[in-house]
Amino acid sequence: MSCTIVPARPDQADTLCDIERAAQELFRGHPAWPSYAAAPMDAQALATAIAAGRVWVALDEGGGRAVGFVGVEVEDGEVGIAEIDVLPGHGRRGIGAALLEHACAWAAESGYPSVVLGTLSDVPWNAPFYSRHGFSVIDPEHYTPALAAHQASDHQRGFPMHLRVYMRRRLQPSPGGWTRWPAPAKLNLFLRITGRRADGYHELQTVFRLLDWGDELRLRVREDGAIRRLTAVSGVPEQEDLVVRAARLLQECSGSAPGAEIELEKRIPMGGGLGGGSSDAATVLVALNHLWRCGLDEDALAELGRRLGADVPVFVRGRSAWAEGVGEQLTPLALPRRHYVVLDPHEQVPTAALFQAPELTRNAPPATISSFVSGESVENAFTPVVREHHPRVAAALDWLGRHGAARLSGSGGCVFLELRTLEQAQAIAGRCPPAFTAHVATGVEISPLLKTLRRQDGGSNRP
Repeated sequence: MSCTIVPARPDQADTLCDIERAAQELFRGHPAWPSYAAAPMDAQALATAIAAGRVWVALDEGGGRAVGFVGVEVEDGEVGIAEIDVLPGHGRRGIGAALLEHACAWAAESGYPSVVLGTLSDVPWNAPFYSRHGFSVIDPEHYTPALAAHQASDHQRGFPMHLRVYMRRRLQPSPGGWTRWPAPAKLNLFLRITGRRADGYHELQTVFRLLDWGDELRLRVREDGAIRRLTAVSGVPEQEDLVVRAARLLQECSGSAPGAEIELEKRIPMGGGLGGGSSDAATVLVALNHLWRCGLDEDALAELGRRLGADVPVFVRGRSAWAEGVGEQLTPLALPRRHYVVLDPHEQVPTAALFQAPELTRNAPPATISSFVSGESVENAFTPVVREHHPRVAAALDWLGRHGAARLSGSGGCVFLELRTLEQAQAIAGRCPPAFTAHVATGVEISPLLKTLRRQDGGSNRP
């Protein structure tokens, strides 16, 4: 039986939980059954993983019904199979193997050195199956801290440890030459306009917070110098797309002869104030600088990014920052670990119209980093204007504001709420009204893009 493997959608979380429960029924009567039955999969946590692009679904050949899925997590610098399940009635048809190979291909393209998993030694579709697909049992002396923690957790929940094995598969670089690169979203934790320059641009102060969630790009080098965008973006002609412009600008300024094919998996809402287009452009600059061996340093890439847009440099540099000027003067800023509910009201807000609004405050007194850290400076200058002219965004602010201090990001229209625990964020996101879409994300100290660059640069996906 053939199947199609596609990224999972957040609205499929309950369906995938049903698949997991059905697959677990195969273990009824096995010593592991009590542990499985006592720990059902969390639908909201699954939805968060789906939104991060780390869950894929197998659709059957007929009506596109979901018959299996695989999800991954990243711990200690390697990918782990968090869950892989196939409906019992669709077993022995190659679906599990296809899902496993898809996850391994994603990990290889992303530059990870290996894939690990925990399984049972005595079940034919567990350890023997994985052995046939290149996995080997890991000696406990070689457990990573994450594997040791999983072992302790399994023991605590009563898992039959004499049957529990952890396995690893070493990965080779992608045979097709593709590599994967993240393009993280950002939040503006505050935004103030302090003046207007002679050239018409506004002087800003803001804090950029980078997230662990965003778009994802696949890149493959071409030898003919052509730049090809393989993924259409609604309303954005190829020649105007920032990812194409970024690639061509890097070619021009570095004198590079190679070209590139670019695929984009878009998750960041367009016009949402989360920096999606700028982040995509920054990822192209950083990734192709590596793949083409241009040799440009971070400062040179940031300057190229500035020519594409004021928000691009912060993504190139890959650290949350205090920003001034038009947003390009950056001071790295250490921020406490926080989690966010990001609400998309499905209403694009045109930035140019906001800057032209007569009621916009353009001459606020300058803030300081200390006033932000103390909580004195947390406003967004665009919020009153957006509330007045964009009712769906106002409604999103009102709903999220029931749970805390909801804020607008950038020029909108996405809004967000900062929380101390991931569980709080997932619980609030799970109550999101159907008119909006909720994403759960965590603020990061170092951009996922820079971490990927280190993996790809170090060749750590080679055994």
